[in-house]
Amino acid sequence: MKSSTHSWICCQIGAREHYAVPRALKLSDLLEEVITDLWIPPGTLMHSWKLRLDGRFHPALADARVKAPNVAALTFEMKASATGTNGWSRIIRRNDWFQQHAVKELVQSHRNSSNGNHTVFAYSYAAEHIFKFARERGWRTVLGQIDPGPVEERIVAGLRQTTAIAESDWEPAPKQYWESWRTECTLADQIVVNSNWSRQALLAEGVADEKIRVIPLAYEASTSSFEREYPAAFNPNRPLRVLFLGQINLRKGVAQLLEAAKLLVDYDIEFWLVGPTQISIPSGFKQHPRIRWFGSVPRADVAKYYKEADVFILPTLSDGFGLTQLEAQSWKLPLIISQHCGEVVCDGVNGTVLEEVSGSAIAEALIKLVRSPQILNSMSSRSCVSERFSLERLASSLTTL
Repeated sequence: MKSSTHSWICCQIGAREHYAVPRALKLSDLLEEVITDLWIPPGTLMHSWKLRLDGRFHPALADARVKAPNVAALTFEMKASATGTNGWSRIIRRNDWFQQHAVKELVQSHRNSSNGNHTVFAYSYAAEHIFKFARERGWRTVLGQIDPGPVEERIVAGLRQTTAIAESDWEPAPKQYWESWRTECTLADQIVVNSNWSRQALLAEGVADEKIRVIPLAYEASTSSFEREYPAAFNPNRPLRVLFLGQINLRKGVAQLLEAAKLLVDYDIEFWLVGPTQISIPSGFKQHPRIRWFGSVPRADVAKYYKEADVFILPTLSDGFGLTQLEAQSWKLPLIISQHCGEVVCDGVNGTVLEEVSGSAIAEALIKLVRSPQILNSMSSRSCVSERFSLERLASSLTTL
């Protein structure tokens, strides 16, 4: 066990950010324990089932102390499916179930501990009961805020009222969801957000400024040797390929992106939309000559879209960070992004930061690029994943909390 002055316990459902936080803490020799729902090392029977279990393990944590009730977690999911429990009801029940498991594990692991130097890290919406347990013992609590919170929900609600594009499978969170979150914020000694946008959103909800710390996501690029080439000029047979990759919904700015496609129908520009479609595609855009709808693709196939595209676009109205920005940069793609996600792009250097999210603003940015491919060459040469998004930087930032 770690020294009492160097002891962090990470509680998280799923493999969020590829277990970046516990991996970073392990680099700094601060990690005592990881409590999660599923942990499936290669070679085990569960790993061979392939029941969406890929990624529920990381070799960097192979020798770490990890506790996970695999059978109980799978049983919970099967019972929820059998009873038709879905949507917010399933999310809330899962979060509650996990917290009960985590507290039980903490009781067993620290039955005789009253040392106040432990730090418990947990992600938002599944931290309330864990933090109550920790605070009773004088432990420090750090909340990892995964999104901009209620502000984002209001943005989406507003979009659904102001656009003619229908979006399926979205409904506001129940009151108890936000009540629990506010309790988490109160119980947290510090709250880690991954962008200034999320920080502003939490401040708007009355969260104390002194609690909030901006720490970007970590991403490990593996394509640094890739070199990108652009034609001297784009033409109908070789259009500018604009890649949108992620959930295709209103929050991500898809309505504005479609409006830009409509404005750019006479330009040599092609839009690639890759990801699960969560909107009803307007009839005029289903067979649009400038749009290719690829739908959901296997994770293993994502790289080819980054490789073959010319520019990546994320005109989101609200994102905590948008990890796809860093994925795109690892393939040396210039980016066109909004101001409502993580601070990745230096405007005019490795991409374009939209002053507003609108069809006309997107169209203006793309016209500039399609007319001057040399700008893309220049931006691509400067597009790479900065060291400030490294696992080492994350480890340093957590250490100095």
